[in-house]
Amino acid sequence: MSQIQPIIHKTRTQAVVEVLREQILSGYIKAGEPLRQSAIAEQLNVSRIPVREALVQLEAEGLVKFEPHKGASATMLSVEQVTELFELRVMIETDLLAKAIPNLKDEDFDKADKVLAQLESALKLEKSVATWSELNTQFHTCLYEAANRPHTLDVVHGLNNNCDRYIRLQLLLTGGIPTAEREHRELFDFCKKKDIPKATALLSQHILHAADAIRKLVAQQIK
Repeated sequence: MSQIQPIIHKTRTQAVVEVLREQILSGYIKAGEPLRQSAIAEQLNVSRIPVREALVQLEAEGLVKFEPHKGASATMLSVEQVTELFELRVMIETDLLAKAIPNLKDEDFDKADKVLAQLESALKLEKSVATWSELNTQFHTCLYEAANRPHTLDVVHGLNNNCDRYIRLQLLLTGGIPTAEREHRELFDFCKKKDIPKATALLSQHILHAADAIRKLVAQQIK
C-alpha cells in the first residue's frame, strides 16, 4: 500500500474505516490482498486498536474477511454473492418503494430531483467515482423514506454498502451509466405519478439488470 495522509480529524476508528473502505471499493486494495494492521496503523498515524475496530466494521459490510492464522484481507469477488445481494435488494426495496409512494410529497420529489441532478453530473466524471454510490443511495433514500420503515431502510443501506464495489465495477467497465441514468429518471417519473406497479417493476428491472451485467463481469475477473 502507498502512503496515505495521516488522520487528524474524526474519530480514529471511523476515519480508518472510510480510508480503507474507499481503497477497497475503488480497487486500489485488490481482492485477496492482506490488510496488515501494523502497516496500516503506521501509514495512518494511529494505534492498532482503531485499525482492528475498523477492520471488524468492514467485515460486517462484507468488504473484509478474517481467517485463522492469516489475519484480514479484502474479500474476493463472488458471483454467488452478487446473486444473493441483488435478489435481496429486489425483495426489500420494491416493497419499501410500494409503501413509500402513497406518502411522497412535493418536497420529497424536490429533494430527490436535486440529488439526481448531482448524480447525473458525477456520472459524467470518472474522477467522481467515489461519490457515485453515496449519491445513488441518497436518491433512492429520498424515495424510500416516506415508507416510514427506518429499520428496513437500515437494512437497505447495509446491502448497498456490500453492493457498492460491484456497482462501481459495472458502471466503470460495462457501459452501464446511460442505462442507469435513464432508469433513474423513469423511476422518478413513475413515483411522481403515483404509479406503484410501474415504479416497482422498473426498480426490480433496474436492480436485476445491473446484477446480470455484474455477474458476467465478475466471472471474467475471477477466471
